[in-house]
Amino acid sequence: MAWNPSPEVAAARDFASRFGGEQVIILHLDRTSGRIGYASYGKSKRLCDDAKTLADVALEAVTKYLTTGERP
Repeated sequence: MAWNPSPEVAAARDFASRFGGEQVIILHLDRTSGRIGYASYGKSKRLCDDAKTLADVALEAVTKYLTTGERP
């Protein structure tokens, strides 16, 4: 797996290390600016790819809820 030095991924990697997770997804939201995003981490390439896919789905659902009020 390629090393990702971004602060967001470092936070997810740190969370996994501290709490024993093989996969971590962190959603972040700033309602003032309207920014929303995520950081994902997986212990292996396969887990990392899967965590990103799950994070994409979660982000899409949250964005839909915030913009329309519609629950997935």
